[in-house]
Amino acid sequence: MEIISKILIALVAFEHLYILYMEMFAWETLGKKTFRGALKDELFTPTKKLAANQGLYNGFLSAGLIWSLMISDEMWSNYVAIFFLGCVIVAGIYGAFTATKKIFFVQAMPAILALIFVLAK
Repeated sequence: MEIISKILIALVAFEHLYILYMEMFAWETLGKKTFRGALKDELFTPTKKLAANQGLYNGFLSAGLIWSLMISDEMWSNYVAIFFLGCVIVAGIYGAFTATKKIFFVQAMPAILALIFVLAK
């Protein structure tokens, strides 16, 4: 269970590093492909700074999850992972309601799965 939970946490962390990259550095290219239909093409350039800010927050989520993997005390590691996975889940649910339902499945579901495995240890 522990190895599976760590792998899932790492996957969620790397997903958020990718989101950081997309929102901070590739908003007008990858962002357009990712959010096709959710935003009109002409909105990507004026929202570039807003997306970069969102990307930074995704980076903080990723940093917290990576930090949880580096903590040697198992209980403390679990607490940190639970907190940051909870943040990802809330962000994914909010994104599903405000942007596109796809965000729930792409962002919240992997974090929910990881959380289940962390709690099952």
